[in-house]
Amino acid sequence: MEELDGEPTVTLIPGVNSKKKQMCFDWGPGEMLVCETSFNKNVAAKDPASGRQFSSQVSILSAMELIWNLCEILFIEVAPAGPLLLHLLDWVRLHVCEVDNLLAGVLGSENPSKHESFWNLVTILVLQGRLDEARQMLSKEADANPSSAGMCRILGDLMRTMPVLSPGNTQTLTELELKWQHWHEECERHLQDSTFAASPHLESLCKILLGDEAALLEQKELLNNWYHFLVTRLLYSHPTVKPIDLHLYAQSSLDLFLGGESSPEPLDNILLAAFEFDIHQVIKECSIALSNWWFVAHLTDLLDHCKLLQSHNLYFGSNMREFLLLEYASGLFAHHSLWQLGVDYFDYCPELGRVSLELHIERIPLSTEQKALKVLRICEQRQMTEQVRSICKILAMKAVRNNRLGSALSWSIRAKDAAFATLVSDRFLKDYCERGCFSDLDLIDNLGPAMMLSDRLTFLGKYREFHRFYGEKRLADAASLLLSLMTSQIAPRSFWVILLIDALPLLEEKEVVFSAEQTYELMRCLEDFASRRPVWREPGVQRLQEDVENTKLEMLRLALARNLGRAIIKEGSLEGS
Repeated sequence: MEELDGEPTVTLIPGVNSKKKQMCFDWGPGEMLVCETSFNKNVAAKDPASGRQFSSQVSILSAMELIWNLCEILFIEVAPAGPLLLHLLDWVRLHVCEVDNLLAGVLGSENPSKHESFWNLVTILVLQGRLDEARQMLSKEADANPSSAGMCRILGDLMRTMPVLSPGNTQTLTELELKWQHWHEECERHLQDSTFAASPHLESLCKILLGDEAALLEQKELLNNWYHFLVTRLLYSHPTVKPIDLHLYAQSSLDLFLGGESSPEPLDNILLAAFEFDIHQVIKECSIALSNWWFVAHLTDLLDHCKLLQSHNLYFGSNMREFLLLEYASGLFAHHSLWQLGVDYFDYCPELGRVSLELHIERIPLSTEQKALKVLRICEQRQMTEQVRSICKILAMKAVRNNRLGSALSWSIRAKDAAFATLVSDRFLKDYCERGCFSDLDLIDNLGPAMMLSDRLTFLGKYREFHRFYGEKRLADAASLLLSLMTSQIAPRSFWVILLIDALPLLEEKEVVFSAEQTYELMRCLEDFASRRPVWREPGVQRLQEDVENTKLEMLRLALARNLGRAIIKEGSLEGS
């Protein structure tokens, strides 16, 4: 499941009665989570517009499932004559399922045979080849109406003895055809003898068993669609139809069912293409008819994995499977949260998937830091170095604009951007000059090897380390590090005077901290700094600041001179001893 880019919003469930103290959920059909509401059972949605929208979506999903299941039967199962019809019967029963509700309604009544939909139910059961259930319903008619009991028994026997090829049956197609021919002749004989003349309903059912096209077309309303008509027609006229002949029966069934009164719908064209075993035409028609690339992308992927697609490359170097997956993934990236699924689809496109992912990743708006971290994790998992650097730099710039220097420094280090790390380090040093202390000490104290990214960052880390040594009274370490910072030339020129003045407290310690050699180095640094200082000719703030610095530097010269004397005496006495 995709992760959310922010906190989830509260979803109000329409129709929930808040006065009840308990709201119960349960698993509904199709792994759907359902909850009890105060809506009437007959109300599909809270308003007519929503009802129409949901109905449209259900129709699209039903059409997708219908096509998918037929493609599984024809292209993947590749059932031979005989078993092919069994698969097609299951296909029709799965997608023309209103009969189950009708069956429950009739059987639940006081007198099923007198129910207004009784004969419609029996007819639909026969049309779907559910002859055992049809016989059970006829037995109820026989019990309720003794005058038709004999006819019901004879028709029931015809249904019971109809030859069918069951999955575990070992009989050959030739044997099945011979048995079916004898059975068909028996049905024809009963019709010729007017066995069912006294009951139009039973006579109509017998005609259906004979595969009479006129009788089947009289049941258009119960058949609902031409492909149901096709499968029923095959069941009672051509039970051993071969796959290669399917398209002929499909086309003629469509023409007979429509009767010239209407034109085929897009769904009809897709199903016809499937019955013609034209995979590419199925994919083409689905691409035109359906609202997005989800169905064609997944169907093509399935067929490709089954080695059923001729892998001809398209003009830009990608095959059909990859092209459709790329299109679907691109569409997902337009969604505020489903873009994460698009990443996985790009991963399964070996030719152009990575390039496409890089292009789409760069266009994702990094509206929240949580989303940015998610994008960053995706890029890092796929070693997308440039994209990682770009995202980190964007986040670093945002942090600088918001004066979040610690976050900015962290992102610039993660981006391995030396220039930006230098810029942020300068901001830290400027902030120190103004406030006299560092912010984000935890980050600076734990830079580790990352401080080597730039000279300025190294200086920042080491200068903070100097302050830590001084605070911990590790004065010799503090003195050595301070001198190293002044002589290594990594300190910004504007910071030289601060470093020199930082030496004053160490020079004033009771114990000698700087050796004579270190003191000479400090003197050289002081004179080097003094010789390069600009001279202010005009009075003003800069001149006042220069006077203050001059005073401090004179104090530093005196302190250096005193320390030099103390250091020479100390070192001389140590040598003498």
